[in-house]
Amino acid sequence: MPVPPYVPLRDYAPIGDGRTVALLRGDATVDWLPIARHDSEPVFARLLDAEGGGFIALRPTEPFKTRRAYVPGTNVLQTTFCTARGSARLTDALVTGFAGRLSWVELVRRVEGLEGEVPFAWQVEPGTRLATASPWTEDSLHGSLLSSDGVVISVRGCAHGSERRGPRDVRGRFTARAGSRHVLVVAGAEDGPVHVPVPELSDEGLDRTIQAWQRWSCDFRYDGPWAPAVQRSALMLKLLMHEPTGAIAAAATTSLPENLEGGKNWDYRFGWIRDAAFTVEALIRFGLREEPHAAVAWLLRAIKRHGPRLHIFYALDGSLPGGVHERSVPGWRGVGPVVAGNRANDQMQFGIFGDLMKLMRVYVQAGNLLDADSAQLLRTLADEALGLWRQEDSGIWELPEARHYTSSKMGCWQALTEAARLHELGAIDGPAAQWRAEAEVIRAWVHQHCWSQQLGSYTAWAGSDSLDASVLLHAASGFDCGPRMAGTIRALQRGLARGPLMYRYSGMEREEGCFVACSFWLAAALALTGQVEEATALMEQMLAQANDVGVYAEMIDPQDDSFLGNLPQGLSHLALINAALTIAQCRKGKRESRPDTGS
Repeated sequence: MPVPPYVPLRDYAPIGDGRTVALLRGDATVDWLPIARHDSEPVFARLLDAEGGGFIALRPTEPFKTRRAYVPGTNVLQTTFCTARGSARLTDALVTGFAGRLSWVELVRRVEGLEGEVPFAWQVEPGTRLATASPWTEDSLHGSLLSSDGVVISVRGCAHGSERRGPRDVRGRFTARAGSRHVLVVAGAEDGPVHVPVPELSDEGLDRTIQAWQRWSCDFRYDGPWAPAVQRSALMLKLLMHEPTGAIAAAATTSLPENLEGGKNWDYRFGWIRDAAFTVEALIRFGLREEPHAAVAWLLRAIKRHGPRLHIFYALDGSLPGGVHERSVPGWRGVGPVVAGNRANDQMQFGIFGDLMKLMRVYVQAGNLLDADSAQLLRTLADEALGLWRQEDSGIWELPEARHYTSSKMGCWQALTEAARLHELGAIDGPAAQWRAEAEVIRAWVHQHCWSQQLGSYTAWAGSDSLDASVLLHAASGFDCGPRMAGTIRALQRGLARGPLMYRYSGMEREEGCFVACSFWLAAALALTGQVEEATALMEQMLAQANDVGVYAEMIDPQDDSFLGNLPQGLSHLALINAALTIAQCRKGKRESRPDTGS
């Protein structure tokens, strides 16, 4: 069956099972699905390779219109197809088992006829795993099997029509009528025995998966402003959590371009310390326990295993990432390169000391205890931040040129301040007075060297006249919520903003789209500097920038609002959550500080 070529990135909606993520376009074709981990070479990767990437299609054979939405409180997607002769609803999920995630990956696709009749065609065609494998099909005692470099896939169904097997695919047709029910199951595993699904049991598993997601959403506690968007963002973060280890991937994909000229394509299927810190803090504030503990345990294990140096990110299994390998596929819309691996891991980035220390302080204040080894590790890292802050680093944006980046200095201030707070909480030993004293030295250094009187703003690095939106994060850290931060906000709005959107730092308008997280950082900083109404208005504008199911990529082109960069992007959704929480808190504080005028 013909499948349209590349579609806009805004068209994609993710589903997942705690170990991998599938991306579905608006017509419900699966264009991305690694088996069996987030960071596996994807068996279905039409997203990056239209010819050989592979896909799973299930859609009407007649012209149709669609509307789609997640089942409330879940990451289960429903797509309703409407044709001239009828309508039908498709429900898609990567299902879980009775006791949690399965040991294989299982995509269940249920079609229910609603009105009239709708003829459907389906096709399962594995790809070359980004030009590293040659897929093929074969018969078995239980139907057709599809293979690609160690991954074996079984396709079963119920009322899904007769199957036809080709050299590289399996396909079929059926007609949905009012009240009819049809199930297609695609189950795959890597380097192990093949699970042959029973369609009727898989159909039950889809309902069980919906219930499991909704139970999780019931444990999620938030009744503040923009609750639907906050919950959807929390569900997106849950998709990026790698349950086997507790790691949190920065995004589900690799190599989606930050501009259409190419050259800025990165692999985000790793666990960044920064993202883990922001995620754990948000989840703790939502009353969740299991995911924060798993993430903290994974992070501390990885740091101890590969210390004493603190790395920017780790592989999802806790190992250090290897080198960068370029794949011989064209990339989305032919914009390359397509890569596996990320070379930034060899950089020094001092801001992560602050991220880690705040994470551990929030974790301890939530009622958790540190073991002796972890407490000693944190003391060692605090002392390291104390000694390193005067040096140059690559900054939060992982830039090739080392400088005295302002946000890195602020991050070291945060690290020492949070270490002292951990000491006050009885969580770690160490020279707390020295940490606090050095933190004030850092603050004075930043005020002297990283402030531009001419711009009325903090600058991107010491002595420069460039701007950097990451400074906004340090309104929330407590470094500055006063007039200087307010002036920085105004300078950033003049220099980097395009409507509600914002570039990362000066000069990026020539290289990439606007960075979604920056706008939410701005909203939070506005609220923290007393500009709650302006923060609220910006928040409303940014919520309108999500796609039709509430998903954000890394960047948005301010010219046409198209998505750029990897997706779903954890940092974008984290920034939304933290902005909503911050504005809600500031609104509450503003109400509580109003004088009683009587009645």
